[in-house]
Amino acid sequence: MPKSANQKLKLLLLQRYLFRQTDEEHPASARALMDALARNGIAVERKTIYADIQTLIDAGMDIHCQRGQGGGWYVGERPFELAELKLLVDAVQSSRFITRRKSEALIQKLSALVSVPQEKALRRQVHVGQRVKTVNERVYYSIDTLHDAIASNRGVCFRYFEYNVKKERVYRRGGAHYTVTPCALVWDNENYYLVGYDHDKGDIRTYRVDKMDALTLDETIPYPDLCRNFDLTQYSQTHFGMFHGEEEQVRLRCENTMVGVILDRFGQEVMLIPDGETHFTVTVPVAVSPQFFGWLFGLGTAVTILSPARARLAYQQQLQAALKVLSST
Repeated sequence: MPKSANQKLKLLLLQRYLFRQTDEEHPASARALMDALARNGIAVERKTIYADIQTLIDAGMDIHCQRGQGGGWYVGERPFELAELKLLVDAVQSSRFITRRKSEALIQKLSALVSVPQEKALRRQVHVGQRVKTVNERVYYSIDTLHDAIASNRGVCFRYFEYNVKKERVYRRGGAHYTVTPCALVWDNENYYLVGYDHDKGDIRTYRVDKMDALTLDETIPYPDLCRNFDLTQYSQTHFGMFHGEEEQVRLRCENTMVGVILDRFGQEVMLIPDGETHFTVTVPVAVSPQFFGWLFGLGTAVTILSPARARLAYQQQLQAALKVLSST
């Protein structure tokens, strides 16, 4: 048979067809592969298909042959297994910092990593529509910029905003730019946070990435020692909800049923000291903030603050203030 046009594309088209149209449950016969090439203007004989399949195998493509009725060739190992992609799709669709449009685009790209039959199964679990998502489309690119800044020890400038009751942006510091040296990016409570040294405030602060605007790299910003020696693990264990607060050594008295809760929050290295038969005490570094008190309140009477006295007093005052508001409404 004389060679037809597009012969140079033959192996590439064959590879693409096998990758997207076949899997263990959907092998492709020699006739199916010949027809697929014919649709692209390439006429081949059956023996050519056998030779081309072997060439792709020699090049490293994991192609298996299923013999018997309804058999054929299919792609075995892929960069991602279907179960792994399901986890990634779940992460994308549940991530608040990724906009709805960007979530759908990412899921579409992930779906292209499996066969078309598997893609249908993968996309059945997609439920982006009713999820709470950010409306800041720039956040996806802001994260990339921040990674570049961290990798190259460079600073960034940005404006930081909140929303008012009209859902309008209100910029903090009168719209002035923040000058920050990034230390780390942290995923917490379904949001991305930048932890960095604020050159205006002179200490480590935390910022939600989806509330940043006009983010740019700035090579003129000096690199402080606080970022050079930054301990992300210790910071994450200390700060609740990524909110800033004065760090204290807080001693807690806990019921024995709270051992798992304490270890999950502060790590396996903390020292648990028995206090009678039903309780234990633990001393941990904590950024004392309303978010810490909220975590504490959620545990009811099972965990109480023993010291320092100022932390106990601050917790009492917050509880009293909340009760006063509740009583007056």
